[in-house]
Amino acid sequence: MASVFGVGIATVDIINSVEGYPDEDAEVRASTQHVSRGGNVCNTLTVLSQFKHKCYWSGITCTDSDTHFILDDLQKNQIDYSYAQHLNSGKVPTSYITLNRLSGSRTIVHYRNLPELSYQFFRTLKIPKCDWFHFEAREINETRRMIEHVQHIYPEATISVEIEKERKGLEGIFGLADLYFFSKAFALHSGFDNPLEFLAHQKINSPHADLTCTWGEKGATALLADGSIIESTAFPPTQIVDTLGAGDTFNAGIIHARLSDLDWQQALSFACQLAGKKCGQMGFQNLT
Repeated sequence: MASVFGVGIATVDIINSVEGYPDEDAEVRASTQHVSRGGNVCNTLTVLSQFKHKCYWSGITCTDSDTHFILDDLQKNQIDYSYAQHLNSGKVPTSYITLNRLSGSRTIVHYRNLPELSYQFFRTLKIPKCDWFHFEAREINETRRMIEHVQHIYPEATISVEIEKERKGLEGIFGLADLYFFSKAFALHSGFDNPLEFLAHQKINSPHADLTCTWGEKGATALLADGSIIESTAFPPTQIVDTLGAGDTFNAGIIHARLSDLDWQQALSFACQLAGKKCGQMGFQNLT
């Protein structure tokens, strides 16, 4: 199959399931607790690895005890982490997640004590030639320079960027990549309550790129570089179990479909089906 290089963070996710989101200052008992490795790009690579793509990850880890948990999980999922930067101090990012079983919503408290991956480190890597490079939009100036570096050494590779939330200077990475994944949360934050109107607005910033926006139970919309509009309904499971990482799974579905030469209508529908299946189970295993 193809090869995919992902750049982003890896986290420890501590997920407490409750039968209803607690009121402030309340004490409730969790029905289950699940500890897993998270991080948007890492989740996407985990799904892509199930489709037998060769996956590489670059990010930051440190010497704390949770790093072994993260690296063991990446290895189990056949994700090559030899391009990560390892620091001698700090704390790997940890997300404390309250999962409401009644609605499927998840509330996240995130803690981190590590810097973002820097361009100065990234440029020292002997990056393998890959078919696809996928970035989280995090520290924007560093992400922009890393994208430009990849474009310089592998101009034929496809580059995608996930934009999940508002970040300072975000306009600095518009117009660079071939594909942008936008979240509903970012669209709403930008003042839009309609995915197509939002994508039409974003098209001004990235006129030569393909753009997608997920919209929860309403599915997803794509506005392509040639101006074509593609839409897909959602494929919700019989029972919502865990929505955490549904967007990451959608991204993996698009990447896999496009690498497999599916057209955009097929790709969008496939990604929505895959994300729906993810919402019906805990974690990312056996999605294929």
